[in-house]
Amino acid sequence: MNKTVYILLLVLSFPFAMSGNEVEVATNLAKRLIPEYVAHIKFKQEKSKNEKDFFRLEGENGKVIIYGNNANSMAVGLNHYLKYYCLTTVSWYADIPVEMPGQLPEVKSPVEMESKVDRRFFLNYCTYGYTMPFWKWKEWERMIDWMALNGVNMPLAITGQEAVWHKVWGKLGLSDIEIRSYFTGPTYLPWHRMANIDGWNGPLPQHWLDTQVELQKQILARERELNMRPVLPAFAGHVPGALKRIYPGANIKNLSRWAGFADANRCHFLNPEEPLFAKIQKMYLDEQTALFGTDHIYGVDPFNEVDPPSWEPDYLKRVSANMYHTLTQADPQAEWMQMTWMFYFDRKEWTAPRIEALLTGVPQRKMVLLDYHCENVELWKTTEKFHGQPYIWCYLGNFGGNTTLTGNVKKSGERLDNALLNGGDNMCGIGSTLEGLDVVQFPYEYIFEKAWSGCPTDESWIQSLADRHIGQISQEAREAWKILFNDVFIQVPKTLGVLPNFRPVMGKKNKRTVINYSNQTLFTAWKLLLQSPDTKRDAFHLDIITIGRQVLGNYFAELKIGFDTAYKNKNVNSMRKHALRMKEVLKDIDALTAFHRYCSIHSWLLTARKYGDTPQLKDYYERNARNLITTWGGSLNDYASRTWSGLISDYYAKRWDIYTDTVMKSVIEKDTLDLQKMEQAFKTFEDSWVNSTIPVSSPTDNKDLYKYALSLLKKYEKVIMKQYN
Repeated sequence: MNKTVYILLLVLSFPFAMSGNEVEVATNLAKRLIPEYVAHIKFKQEKSKNEKDFFRLEGENGKVIIYGNNANSMAVGLNHYLKYYCLTTVSWYADIPVEMPGQLPEVKSPVEMESKVDRRFFLNYCTYGYTMPFWKWKEWERMIDWMALNGVNMPLAITGQEAVWHKVWGKLGLSDIEIRSYFTGPTYLPWHRMANIDGWNGPLPQHWLDTQVELQKQILARERELNMRPVLPAFAGHVPGALKRIYPGANIKNLSRWAGFADANRCHFLNPEEPLFAKIQKMYLDEQTALFGTDHIYGVDPFNEVDPPSWEPDYLKRVSANMYHTLTQADPQAEWMQMTWMFYFDRKEWTAPRIEALLTGVPQRKMVLLDYHCENVELWKTTEKFHGQPYIWCYLGNFGGNTTLTGNVKKSGERLDNALLNGGDNMCGIGSTLEGLDVVQFPYEYIFEKAWSGCPTDESWIQSLADRHIGQISQEAREAWKILFNDVFIQVPKTLGVLPNFRPVMGKKNKRTVINYSNQTLFTAWKLLLQSPDTKRDAFHLDIITIGRQVLGNYFAELKIGFDTAYKNKNVNSMRKHALRMKEVLKDIDALTAFHRYCSIHSWLLTARKYGDTPQLKDYYERNARNLITTWGGSLNDYASRTWSGLISDYYAKRWDIYTDTVMKSVIEKDTLDLQKMEQAFKTFEDSWVNSTIPVSSPTDNKDLYKYALSLLKKYEKVIMKQYN
């Protein structure tokens, strides 16, 4: 069969790869989000004048008319109308409705905008572990709609690949149990896919493999319908160690150990110069295409956070050249997408000659780079603009799904504006590579809006954000958000959290809790928000919770310093006073976060349990869910910490009780504090909690968040604004 016929058959086999009626697709999106209002909104397709994506809003006979060159552009137009006319926010969580005004506002004069870049990328391997592992179609459907509303047209789409690999490894002679034991548990699959760990929390159940295939088909169908070009995975050299049994002469080497995991979890890498590499690449892409179709762009990410077999530039250039060759042998239209995180993470090893070697092994314009962490380091500035290869400027913004207020949002906007002007003609897109969703979505909306002409000034944008979170204009809310934007969201994102979420350490300041703003400033913003009218908007209530829990978490760190100082002075009364206040703060944070399901551990654990269809699978999935957000594995304890109701009372608070009780006991009994024994007590408790399936204590049954938050404001104002003595 010649290649032309083969490609034609693929297109016919996957009609969703080419979007159908654009107007119908956009209308259906609106029906999913605001069904009561669809009769008053009309979509019209219009050809672009200059081949750029565009949308235009007009009013006509009491209706809103949204023009666009395709459904994706129309979705961006709809979002513009919802944000700036209806003063509302579309959540990326499926069960949060879009809160609309009683009557649709009129579009009095036309508004037209066009895209500044062709590609708008979204997601990260890690998001599939920290947020999405147990999502079903309901959750994915809303996320895809959110992506379309924000103009995303190039999402990472890696669901279901283990089922493809199961077929490939099986055909090569591995047994079912060898293959499923090679895979990690479901929450850890991102790091298996990136060749960091094998086998951890495995073997992967067959149930998981089966359900993910159908889910991926639904995901891809909807993404392609909305004019997105999903990035599917390809083979990057990661193979099961058991493959050596079948191919004893193959050049398969261990990659370096990762994040403190044991040798048993090390990954194996097949040299791309081996004929077996090309064979596996073709087998995988053929199987994947048969199941899911292809958009001819593939994520290929060798050596992420691990050492390659050799650091010699010649070797690295051969690796990329041979990998690309195997891609195009299997798919002549293939384009390679590569994240550049490793260049930052291992920056001492990834020297300029090594980076150049890897990038120039691939023909120009056939490799696109994700400049992964531009809010911190813009690699395009130090790599000669990636030696001419196309790249996408990305804002990361969240590590581990941590629930702290972080992100130098305003500065990132300035950096992006500069990149759009000076980043070179090979800057082809804007993206976000967040590790987890959390509930704070405004930084990502801010970044994606900069992909379009006519983006408002920062001052205007942040005022509009305050308006739509409440659903009306409130000067207090605007002032609060001005403070947050200019004085709080100024910190380069790291694996940050509040001190309550971390294993206690005597006498040391946890670097992951250091803030570079004043807690009094944050408290002032919280107070201003609580002077705004309570419109019961979901976004407004989330603002109250997320700011409040950060305020109290920051204050907890001050109390801990006081407790440790009292221990140093052997002042039992002061220790007891501080310990009681620490316990009280944890209780208040737990109660505050209990007001919203996405600030509670119950949603996380319930979603995991619901994914299983037997008691054994439910317990297995729950154990994976518990493990990831607490002990993680290797040296990553508390990496993915979350300030969640239930997790605080059931896990963090009990761990702090061990700390304060043990330390006070040592002083009362005039005994030496045994730090090693205390560490063991922490570990015993943590492991017991991870392996438990006892339901986590239920959230406090509080009905009025606004009233409760006001009571906390009054309770803590003096001690926070004057600092604790």
